[in-house]
Amino acid sequence: MGNNLLEALNVRVVGNGEKVVVFAHGFGTDQSAWQRILPYFLPHFRIILYDLVCAGSVNPDYFDFRRYTTLDAYVDDVLNILDALGIDKCAYVGHSVSAMIGILASIRRPNLFTKLVLLGASPRFLNDTDYHGGFERGEIEKVFTAMEANYEAWVSGYAPLAVGADVPAAVREFSRTLFNMRPDISLFVCQTVFHSDLRGVLGLVKVPCCIIQSARDVSVPVEVAMYLKTHLGGRNTVEILHTDGHLPHLSAPALLVQVLRRALSR
Repeated sequence: MGNNLLEALNVRVVGNGEKVVVFAHGFGTDQSAWQRILPYFLPHFRIILYDLVCAGSVNPDYFDFRRYTTLDAYVDDVLNILDALGIDKCAYVGHSVSAMIGILASIRRPNLFTKLVLLGASPRFLNDTDYHGGFERGEIEKVFTAMEANYEAWVSGYAPLAVGADVPAAVREFSRTLFNMRPDISLFVCQTVFHSDLRGVLGLVKVPCCIIQSARDVSVPVEVAMYLKTHLGGRNTVEILHTDGHLPHLSAPALLVQVLRRALSR
């Protein structure tokens, strides 16, 4: 992508405030996932939005299967975006995999970030000895098999489960962005995320964090939020949203806005 990174990843800078905040979307969505949240923050912040290279809104030719085998390449992207925009201080709001991308970025460049807001974050999705990530290996393999066999059917089953709450508009929106992804890219990224294990680096995070977790989330149990609180190296807080689902910015935006306002004002 080189010099065209800002264009390739659909980078936008919006808002009227002095403080800079990055909103980074998770797997299966794109920057439009924040559309219900943004109006509340535009008057008070300068907001950077971009699409992960795997998003359906990005030209799939930019997705290099050799490069994006770990989250490190995604970290390179966000740091290169911030450098290209001349940002030397910012807060960062990351959903799901982008929460972990933010964690890794803050380890590399701790002075760049004033605060990390980690929404639905998980350092490891697989269960392990003395760790409850939410999934057994066999369950994950079944997900991969289903995605490969019939992507459309998988999306139709997965989207309502992930949204959790009875919010048909949110299910439609999440389904739309999942369908926009090229199925082979979607499967590859899903495998990368589910095989990641970042538990060993959490103690290296020194930037203050706010961990935001839905009370009932099929992808990330509440125990994971508590694990993050215990193992992150810096000062951190946990906010439990009394709602269902992995995508509260789609299904319960008003509830999330209240918590985000607190997190970003501290």
